[in-house]
Amino acid sequence: MSYQDKYELLEEKEIKEINSHARLYIHKKTNARILSLQNNDENKVFSINFRTPPKDNTGVAHILEHSVLCGSKKYNVKEPFVELLKSSLQTFLNAITFPDKTCYPVASQNLQDFYNLMDVYLDSVFYPKLARQTFEQEGWHYEVSDPKAPLKYKGVVFNEMKGSYSSPESLLYDYSQMSIFPDSTYGFDAGGDPKVIPDLTYENFTDFHKKYYHPSNAFIFFYGDNDEYERLEKLSHYLDQFDLQKIDSDIKIQTKLKMNQRVIKSYSASNESNPKSFLTVNWLLPDTFDAELNLNLRILDYILTGMPGSPLRKALIDSGLGEDLAGVGLESDIRQMYYSTGMRGIDSKDLSKVERLIKTTLKKLVEDGIDKEIIKAAINSLEFALRENNTGSFPRGMAVMFRALTTWLYDDSPFTLMEFSDVLENIKTRLDSGERIFEDLINKFLIENEHRSVVILEPDQGLEAMIQEEETQQLQEARLRMTDEEIHKIIQKNAELKQFQEASDDPQELARIPRLQRSDMEEKVKTVPREVTELKGVETLIHPLPTNGIYYFDLGFDLHFLPQKYLPYIPLFGRALVEMGTKDKDFVNMTTLIRQKTGGLSPVVFSNSIKGQKSGACRLFLRAKALPDNVPDLFQIIREIIKEVDLGNRDRFKQILLEEKSAMEQSLVPAGHRFVGLRLKSRYSEADWAQEHMSGLSYLLFLRHLIKMMDKDWDKIKRDLNEIGFLLFHKDAMLVNITAEDDLLKKYQIEAENFLDSIDKHEISTSTWVSCCEAGNEGIFIPAQVNYVGKTVSLANTKYNFHGSSLVASRFLRASWLWDQIRVQGGAYGAFGSYDYLSNIMTFASYRDPNIIETLNAFAGCGSFLIRKDLNEDEVEKAVIGAIGEMDSYQLPDAKGFSSAVRYLTNIDDDHRQKVRNEILSTSLDHFQEFGRTLETAFKEDPGMICVIGGHDQVEKASETITLDNKFRII
Repeated sequence: MSYQDKYELLEEKEIKEINSHARLYIHKKTNARILSLQNNDENKVFSINFRTPPKDNTGVAHILEHSVLCGSKKYNVKEPFVELLKSSLQTFLNAITFPDKTCYPVASQNLQDFYNLMDVYLDSVFYPKLARQTFEQEGWHYEVSDPKAPLKYKGVVFNEMKGSYSSPESLLYDYSQMSIFPDSTYGFDAGGDPKVIPDLTYENFTDFHKKYYHPSNAFIFFYGDNDEYERLEKLSHYLDQFDLQKIDSDIKIQTKLKMNQRVIKSYSASNESNPKSFLTVNWLLPDTFDAELNLNLRILDYILTGMPGSPLRKALIDSGLGEDLAGVGLESDIRQMYYSTGMRGIDSKDLSKVERLIKTTLKKLVEDGIDKEIIKAAINSLEFALRENNTGSFPRGMAVMFRALTTWLYDDSPFTLMEFSDVLENIKTRLDSGERIFEDLINKFLIENEHRSVVILEPDQGLEAMIQEEETQQLQEARLRMTDEEIHKIIQKNAELKQFQEASDDPQELARIPRLQRSDMEEKVKTVPREVTELKGVETLIHPLPTNGIYYFDLGFDLHFLPQKYLPYIPLFGRALVEMGTKDKDFVNMTTLIRQKTGGLSPVVFSNSIKGQKSGACRLFLRAKALPDNVPDLFQIIREIIKEVDLGNRDRFKQILLEEKSAMEQSLVPAGHRFVGLRLKSRYSEADWAQEHMSGLSYLLFLRHLIKMMDKDWDKIKRDLNEIGFLLFHKDAMLVNITAEDDLLKKYQIEAENFLDSIDKHEISTSTWVSCCEAGNEGIFIPAQVNYVGKTVSLANTKYNFHGSSLVASRFLRASWLWDQIRVQGGAYGAFGSYDYLSNIMTFASYRDPNIIETLNAFAGCGSFLIRKDLNEDEVEKAVIGAIGEMDSYQLPDAKGFSSAVRYLTNIDDDHRQKVRNEILSTSLDHFQEFGRTLETAFKEDPGMICVIGGHDQVEKASETITLDNKFRII
């Protein structure tokens, strides 16, 4: 039977917006829905998606998402997912739980690898083992090893969500959505509430899979340059094994109500800071199916708050009532959209003022009308983003899939939001005719909309202790209900779980997981065309690449022309350049012009070690992009910014400063591992030291100091900013990096030269920096229920000579020893280990971790693990393939051009890259053991550095075992 007999073609069309030929199918036997997009993108995407509406807060959908990839009928090993991480060329490999769906996407540039990933995922979702031990490991279980010891909760998702519930931003998002959907599945937390997760039983967990993980409830997506016949044939091998099943997974509509509820919640705050409140106002909107309304609301989102000069954003920020905006803006990825806006960093006495300001600003926009230039800027911003479809390292196909699911998941056409060109033109025509589209939308959906809520999140300095006390009491009550026999059963189950986790997989079963061989790897390194030249006295890199008609222009300023005292200013200075306005244009007019004429002008701070040098490559880049007709405008805008930026607007600079501080504070819990790693690495290299002062904890402390200075010595701050501009805005400090198609490069060369000709040439020398980080181990307190544990060790004294195999070995550690010890057995959400051969430092970190001492012990055991006798060449082979996949990560044209510039600045030429690749491909077990012995020696000779960010009690308890030379509270 051919695939035409198994599938019914429902619709076929060309979608010019994404350069794809689309076919929509249904599998006749099961009614599985399939969307197949064919195009020239080599980064192929497959995903199987299920509607999984939660009915409570136990997190069953989330725990199941973790668990189905832990062994299946065909791939009977503990974690096929991890084996794929080790041995695949994947460009994306993960699973994602949303409020109403669970997605299992994979992507790869290699065809055989792509089908290998697809096969493992299909077998995993349809035939998972779902062992009780997997549920206990990934979800939750009681942990106890002695009949007299107290019970504890343990589980990966349990600790992941403890981390999520420690973040005020995450809580605000959840509470805002729940408040507006009181009668809908969106009123529950699909991720799981840590207080409720222990209510989930193993039986309910497996029942959820039986109910929803069936082809009749599946939405299957293909994208890329592979053959459609082969896609469908391979898919049918699984779908044909099932029969049609009636599944009630419909997402029910939230009935529009006359409601104006006020929800007041709390978040954990420290005793030593001055914590403030959050507020959002939230409105229920229509469903996602009307393409023009959907696009109009997305434009309105840009108009109101999406740009620095947006009127609602400006009114809120100018008010000084809070530090930054809060709320997600327009949420359009679920069945019914909603709009959420507000502020964070509000004094409690000003909460009602913020709410009133939002109302009055919206009414004023309706009465007075919206500035037409703001509307043009918003439309251009959204249209540029849609047409460029620049998803960074994220596969383009996945972005297209999520756009399709926004309507397809609810039984509407998947093409509704893909085909935006005609809809956008109609909107422009309506505007040209004088129609007040966006004023009418504000009036109808915000001002007159009675289905709304106000969510207030207040600081509670005793909440962290109360949460811990409630958990302890919950565990004590559970213990009291248990008989001695039941306690012994739990101890036995814990022992069985530990045995399950520590057991090795059957080598024959491991061999069944499909993978490429070392011989399948490309021997030659991927290169990017680059011309190194000089234009008008400025060092210039040119990359002729196919960019779909977009001109990418990067302008990098060498920070070594600055004294080191100015480094913490750089992120603020970069934002000031594009958000403070100029002599002739205030910041609203300038930021609006940038949005109208370009695809974006963004400051990016870059700092990296240079091969063979002690100093680092440290730059502030202005990264810009434009369509061909607007390239002259782009150069004029950058010229005006450099020549005439207004750095004297005190109020505007303070707004930027408060936004930066607030954003840094809010990122501490979601990205604690990053702060830990950067804090540790800053002790060893100039580049990391500089980066820590521009984006780490030192930067946050500087921001707080600068806020106090604003009222005392603004004149000094202003002088500092102008001095930075003088020291950077000259030809010797500049590097130009251009990525575009040949015809665009030629067409605008004169424009580029004229721009550079207008730049001054100063006689300024570079500065010498002296790194002055505090040494010693650190414990940093934050109000969180989890920890982020970091450790560095220097390989300098081991006399280890860098070999590419070390990159294979350190990557293997992440996916094996660290994964098993810290995530699987320790219950943390993640763990990392990376070797930076430029600074000769090995850095370890854990993420959302319930432990500290156990994690540090796991870090210390990495060396002995690599020299264990039970490791074999097959494990090395898999790790080599994974390392090559990481080396060959997929990049869009602008990223290729920028990566080439980074390699130029850090002295990494293609000969060196080829040498490293050759060494990776030749890696053997001997190399693993050599690197393992090196790590063991390093740990013995140099105690290294430890940094822990976590809750006060946990960090203090750990300090009884490890020496923490420096302890302080950061928030």
